[in-house]
Amino acid sequence: MLIGAGASLIALPFLPPAWGQQRRPVDLALALAADCSGSVHAQHYTLQQRGYAEAFRSKEVKQAIRSGIHGAIAVAYYQWSGYRLQNLILPWTVLASEADVMRFATQMENAERTIFGGGTSPSGAIEFGHKLLSDLPVQAPRRVIDISGDGRNNTGPPPAEARSAAIEAGIVINGLPILHMELDIDEYYEKFIIGGPGAFMVPARDYESFAAAVRRKLVLEIADRKGPAILKG
Repeated sequence: MLIGAGASLIALPFLPPAWGQQRRPVDLALALAADCSGSVHAQHYTLQQRGYAEAFRSKEVKQAIRSGIHGAIAVAYYQWSGYRLQNLILPWTVLASEADVMRFATQMENAERTIFGGGTSPSGAIEFGHKLLSDLPVQAPRRVIDISGDGRNNTGPPPAEARSAAIEAGIVINGLPILHMELDIDEYYEKFIIGGPGAFMVPARDYESFAAAVRRKLVLEIADRKGPAILKG
């Protein structure tokens, strides 16, 4: 599918034992994967980070989080490029209050880039997200990998096997292709990357329009809204 464009902040791996054992229920576990391959220049990376931060600060995303049964989601953020090049930047964090969301947005905006090249491997990004979602410290009825990127798989195995394994495990893979270098990268994402029930993608025309695209995408993912297979904005 293609779609166009309080509690304190808690890093769950460090929860107190009693709370961790209870495995707090949330509405969604969302693994955000940001492309840091060589084609993503310093300015592009900055626009990605600001785009994510602006999206989480938006009233639309906050309302989407509150709209769930539990009024909370769990989010993790990692950077990726080559097949074995992924770094977890922000571990699983529960977002329930506005204070949670605002602190997470600030952390995301200030996150340092740790990968600067090494090829482009959405297959590796999917595998890494799959591992993150297989060891959740919360109860989540929906598990989603959200991959942004501007290029095709050019290192490591094709994404088909990783995608199939994730889907079989009940994980949905959504995409945010950036039409910066390859104007048909959205077609590639639709055919080879996204998958699972209700999977969709929101293409960004360029890095400048990334913030609007990711805001719309997050609202749809968090609120679990169903829509047509293809929408463009």
